[in-house]
Amino acid sequence: MLRKIAILCIIVLNGCSDRYRYTCQDFDHFQDPECQRPRCLFTQTCPDYLVAPVLEKQIEPVQQPSGPQTKR
Repeated sequence: MLRKIAILCIIVLNGCSDRYRYTCQDFDHFQDPECQRPRCLFTQTCPDYLVAPVLEKQIEPVQQPSGPQTKR
């Protein structure tokens, strides 16, 4: 039984590999024609959209007006 579990684990782990959701996220494909502008603009898969630093893409919090508000 232990041998069957070990073989199953080896088979499952053998299927694991690094994959990218979009082709243009892979550094090896940055120069591909589908990753160059203007072609990538339509699908928004340009490398600068996909691998941009997270801090540049943060949404600023909305400022709530201060002071009492009255309903009319």
